[in-house]
Amino acid sequence: MKTIIFPSDYFNINEVDEMYKKEYNALLQNDYFDVILFSYDIFLESGKIVLNRIPNRPVSAIYRGWMMKSEIYTDFYTRLQQKNITLWTSPENYRKFHEFPYIYPEIVSDTARMLVYPSDNVDWQEVRQKFRRFMIKDYVKSVKETDFPKYISSDTDITEWKILLEKFLQYRGTLYTGGICIKEYLDLKHYGTKTNEYRVFYINGETATVSRNSGQGNYTPLPPKDLLMKYQHLSSPFYTIDYAQLTDNSWKIIETGDGQVSGLSDNQDIENFYRTLQILTS
Repeated sequence: MKTIIFPSDYFNINEVDEMYKKEYNALLQNDYFDVILFSYDIFLESGKIVLNRIPNRPVSAIYRGWMMKSEIYTDFYTRLQQKNITLWTSPENYRKFHEFPYIYPEIVSDTARMLVYPSDNVDWQEVRQKFRRFMIKDYVKSVKETDFPKYISSDTDITEWKILLEKFLQYRGTLYTGGICIKEYLDLKHYGTKTNEYRVFYINGETATVSRNSGQGNYTPLPPKDLLMKYQHLSSPFYTIDYAQLTDNSWKIIETGDGQVSGLSDNQDIENFYRTLQILTS
């Protein structure tokens, strides 16, 4: 039986973090996995691993919790090994799916075009030649839940682009990761006010769960099965890919993630997720 590691409550190592309580409770009600809690906050603040219990023999574990920068995950992985715990996902595979430029060459035919730069050295003339409209992201995230524009036009003055880049860096702050990704803006299809996006969890080379991920209704079409199957044999044993339908009814990959730190979709069947995870990791 594998072990699931959840972050604990800030004040109590024996209580799960509130954000993961539904997943934690689903596991307690079923004999799918052993469960260990760890203090995410103490680890980030001091580098120390504090667990509610330490296994008395070597175990293989899956982390389900908050994102970490890749270098922090590497430290997390190493320190857990000192406590008889080996995470299922290697640091190399974590970085590959957590930081988009590392997986981009393997999915390039089915995702938006992209240019990657150090944060202080964007070739704006190259950007203007390549894209009519584009988004600014770092290796992990955009700042879409702010007043930052959802896309930038090639007609915009380059001086304004530089101002927007500085604003982006300020918004990301200490969460800023890697470098700058300039991604082609894609026109997503809407059903009412909602786009049609799906999050797919891949587990051990299988398309494990396919869930609506943008608040859309049950009547929206699924991504093509052959597209989902095309990417079920990438290097990591546990990862996610987000797919979105475009206005021309084609589909594109809009994001990838390490399965350990990818959230479940709204209204996703939690028990079915963990039952499937248990079956595919046995």
